[in-house]
Amino acid sequence: MNQRIEEIFQKEKPASVLLVCGGSFHRQKMYQDLLETATAAGARLTEFSEFEPNPKYESVVQGVETFLAKQCDFIVAAGGGSAMDVAKCIKLFWNMDRGQNYLTQKIVENNVKILAIPTTAGTGSEATRFAVIYEKGEKQSVSHPSCVPQYVILEPELLVSLPEYQRKATMLDALCHAIESYWSVNSTNESKEYAKEAIQEIFKYQDSYLHNEKEGNDKMLHAACTAGRAINVTQTTAGHAMCYKLTSLYGLAHGHAAALCVEVLWPYMTAHQEDCVDVRGSSYLKEMFQELAKIMGCKKTEEAIRRYQELLKKLALPNPVLKEEEDLQILKTSVNPVRLKNNPVRLSEEILEGLYREILNEKN
Repeated sequence: MNQRIEEIFQKEKPASVLLVCGGSFHRQKMYQDLLETATAAGARLTEFSEFEPNPKYESVVQGVETFLAKQCDFIVAAGGGSAMDVAKCIKLFWNMDRGQNYLTQKIVENNVKILAIPTTAGTGSEATRFAVIYEKGEKQSVSHPSCVPQYVILEPELLVSLPEYQRKATMLDALCHAIESYWSVNSTNESKEYAKEAIQEIFKYQDSYLHNEKEGNDKMLHAACTAGRAINVTQTTAGHAMCYKLTSLYGLAHGHAAALCVEVLWPYMTAHQEDCVDVRGSSYLKEMFQELAKIMGCKKTEEAIRRYQELLKKLALPNPVLKEEEDLQILKTSVNPVRLKNNPVRLSEEILEGLYREILNEKN
């Protein structure tokens, strides 16, 4: 059995555990470790896997019903961002009024704890107070400090079977978290240190990770978690605000879409620093971009942007091509204005349309 899991079960002594996981987790040795540990600890373990990527509100409601029916007192979230988001929402919603929409109610902190076991190195959800679910096709952001998992196990063995595309996309998601956190108007000295560490680890171990080596998998898991700690302070910015509808319209993985958005945002912002909305001012903005370049091992901002672009080219993740002109209207009006407020440079709908045209190979 896994020693870390044993230690957590011995400390918490759960009577009934809800395991929120994707189907692929069943093939992992850690799944058997969980079953054996629960049995040895005399804890009942109930699985909940009735959710999809970009999980729906209705799936969370079903998870809450399962949690209550089985009288659960502890949650294990094993999987990627979707499993983490569902688990967090179940934790936040289970003690609410079941007769009303949970999203409209005030969150009241409860004592149910979460053990997070990420099976991808990307979302950093195991370190954040945020969860994303969808209601009637619309993205809903849920946030509360109490849903940050109390326990996290980072096991590189869980990444061995990760498909190549997901391996690349999740690494880019972690990188975008760190970059966006660094330039966010909400950045602090603490968040910048987390972002710096994550960026440098990602670039240092990218090849080992892409070759599915144990050290690379281990380091990338920790880098993604560290990037999660950064966005837990700052939240994401326009890069992530722009990527959600792009993901659903063009069938891209979340990290792939986010990376394409950051690719066009970065040069735009450096060229329009006069539109700075960060209260620290345009001189701070210029200095910040220079710091970011240095973190990436570059002397100038332009070099850092090129290094980022070279990484995307190396990963061979293509840009989608615009299918319908009306897609641009859908995309530019789908962007969360709150995330735009976190962005250091002002962006209008007109500018967003231009950026989307670049992403969708419509640069003219």
